[in-house]
Amino acid sequence: MGKPVMQEEAIQAPKGRVLIVDDDPHALEILSRLLGREGYECQTVDSGQGCLDALARQPADVIVLDVMMPNMDGLQVCEHLRASDATRAIPVILLTAKDDMETRQRGMALGVSEYLTKPLNKQELFTRIRAQVHSRELERRLTKTEESVAGKKKA
Repeated sequence: MGKPVMQEEAIQAPKGRVLIVDDDPHALEILSRLLGREGYECQTVDSGQGCLDALARQPADVIVLDVMMPNMDGLQVCEHLRASDATRAIPVILLTAKDDMETRQRGMALGVSEYLTKPLNKQELFTRIRAQVHSRELERRLTKTEESVAGKKKA
């Protein structure tokens, strides 16, 4: 006998929605393909403003963000994300070829969740994305529970 359809659908459901932001089209393609194979729903954009616009249309569970981009770099994008209630809690994984302490410290001060250097170790990337998506899901559940408890107290 085959598996029930419901179980198959659950197995094939996306693990989470990842917004990938990089000005390098090759990097976007590689990251999207790698994460897609792991079961993530991916959206790619090639600029900081593209990231903000994409999030205004549809939220993400995690953002994989290149630091060095023209016009608005990844750290400036983080400033915008943290200034908005709608995007403040979205985990950000910064990617960069530039591994200097000043950039790391600025990223951490802006609330970046993870900091990875290029070239990437794909297993490390998968592990960190998985952890951030899981953390985001736990936050959502906690918020729902808090809202439920608050609603019961009012009743």
